[in-house]
Amino acid sequence: MRHLTHDPYEDIREGIRALCREFPDDYHRKVDEDRAYPEAFVKALTDAGWMSALIPEEYGGSGLGLTEASVIMEEINRAGGNSGACHGQMYNMNTLIRHGSEQQRREYLPRIAAGELRLQSMGVTEPTTGTDTTKIKTVAVRKGDRYVINGQKVWISRVQHSDLMILLARTTPLADVKKKSEGLSLFLVDIADAMKSGMSVRPIPNMVNHETNELFFDNVEIPSENLIGEEGMGFKYILTGLNAERALIAAECIGDGYWFTDRVTSYVNEREVFGRPIGQNQGVQFPIAEAFIEVEAANLMRYEACALYDQGEPCGTEANMAKYLAAKASWEAANACIQFHGGYGFASEYDIERKFRETRLYQVAPISTNLILSYVAEHVLGMPRSF
Repeated sequence: MRHLTHDPYEDIREGIRALCREFPDDYHRKVDEDRAYPEAFVKALTDAGWMSALIPEEYGGSGLGLTEASVIMEEINRAGGNSGACHGQMYNMNTLIRHGSEQQRREYLPRIAAGELRLQSMGVTEPTTGTDTTKIKTVAVRKGDRYVINGQKVWISRVQHSDLMILLARTTPLADVKKKSEGLSLFLVDIADAMKSGMSVRPIPNMVNHETNELFFDNVEIPSENLIGEEGMGFKYILTGLNAERALIAAECIGDGYWFTDRVTSYVNEREVFGRPIGQNQGVQFPIAEAFIEVEAANLMRYEACALYDQGEPCGTEANMAKYLAAKASWEAANACIQFHGGYGFASEYDIERKFRETRLYQVAPISTNLILSYVAEHVLGMPRSF
């Protein structure tokens, strides 16, 4: 495959690959078997400065863009890891950087960059309101110098391995706003403090080893200075994080896609059945080649989405399309990889079944493929709203 003579991100790639070599397949396999959190791996990423890539230099970070952050996530997955353990800090970061006050940036960003604090969690989804974000029922009521929060969230990841969480709550009742996207506000929540004052956490065992939870807020009080930006503007602000999230997830799927195609290509070139390599058969070649083509195409859309994001341009369409293409491509690559390994594909020691489960998630989260199609149909092609 012909690529640019000089990859402008080669230094980042080499740095991540070198770090990932210290955490080979058996490390990630054991973490998955134990349903554990890859604490040592995330600490190593943090200590090496990779988790503060997006933090401006004046606050102790590297001042890189979403493009570079996406390369970091891609390479973790391409090396056999799972960025889902730490990607929250990447896509949450720009919400704080772009919309937080100077006081908030100075208080939190240097400590996040130094590894003293983790900002890994975002509380948006609720049991009865998934993608229909404007209908969330969690409320925050101003009382003096504090907000009192009541409600419930679900599928909130990394709460037990994070110090801070970005929380979306309704501050003006839906019936009292002109547009349903108004009246929502963002808060920076100190998780330890919230746990002491009424927030409870219930872990949700699931198919992949994502530490994810249901949260309950019972008169949880947080300081008013933890409001991010203006009250009522939270929906607009959260899009900053959601578009970044979709572009980063696309990059992770691209890393998975390359991992699967690398593994299966190597295997079918060596595996002999009926006196010839199975990779000589077009029935084997074509699904692998098709998956690889789709990964390459998704890769280009990922860079387009990230470039627009880094330029401060609207990128919702491109971020959604990148996520759609990459999730589809990685799933096709995963299917080809497990199929042509035969029974070995289901054996834990080959790591394919683990990666197979992990990449399947992205057909559903952080936004389902059907909703991306609806978004493009309505907002790009001008068709009537379907819901």
